[in-house]
Amino acid sequence: MEIIELIKSIILGFVEGMTEFAPVSSTGHMIIVDDMWLKTQEFLGESSANTFKIVIQLGSILAVVVVMWKRMLSLVGLYHIKGQRPHHHFNLLHVIVGIIPAGILGVLFEDFIDKHLFGIKTVIFSLFFGALFMIAADKWGPKRPKVHSLDDLSYGQAFKVGLIQCLSLWPGFSRSGATISGGVMLGLDHRTASDFTFIMAVPIMAGASLVSLLKHWDEINFGDMNFYIVGFISAFVFALISIKFFLKLISKVKLVPFAIYRIILAIILAIIVYM
Repeated sequence: MEIIELIKSIILGFVEGMTEFAPVSSTGHMIIVDDMWLKTQEFLGESSANTFKIVIQLGSILAVVVVMWKRMLSLVGLYHIKGQRPHHHFNLLHVIVGIIPAGILGVLFEDFIDKHLFGIKTVIFSLFFGALFMIAADKWGPKRPKVHSLDDLSYGQAFKVGLIQCLSLWPGFSRSGATISGGVMLGLDHRTASDFTFIMAVPIMAGASLVSLLKHWDEINFGDMNFYIVGFISAFVFALISIKFFLKLISKVKLVPFAIYRIILAIILAIIVYM
């Protein structure tokens, strides 16, 4: 594989890692950058290029595990967080009920999503409508959140956030944008909604990557493994840089600034594509 192609992998890893945790859609940004400039489909093939955009997110997910390792271990009883209540606390069942809706729909509609929603034109609309959803969350969500910690999250709230997460199956809508907005509407503060979003992303993205790899295994050229590995490492490194910064930022600026960015980006893309 040529150096220029590996540089493209690093660029996509950078885009993924820096946007995965912000509610702007990492997949949408990768589709935009790839379709408009990098053109990885030309040397990977369409299926392999789409699979890469899913698998590369595992790098960002690994960054979540590294940064939130105490909370991850507490889910399976291997670590006790100071101040955590012994019986009524955030646990693995919260995560399971949260990922069930998107997990089921993701499996059922994977082919449709791959064939019809991985493109700039569909991303333009999802960026815009996702932005409106985020603005609605900040404007009409409870002014005084009742949930300030994951340990205050109920199973019902976890399931409802999981239902809203299904919107993120539309590339460009943003998983974090959908779930943080949904959490805020349900009474979670922005930081708690973000924490829950990132933890749910671990099994969701691991499962989505595994399904995509198995489904397109025969179409992947093992000579392209360097491209996958470099992209994975790049996404991991840049995600480590961005995750802590975002968790501090979201508590201060909320969702509207990200929504404005999405609307501006959608307008610019629409002008480029349709004019």
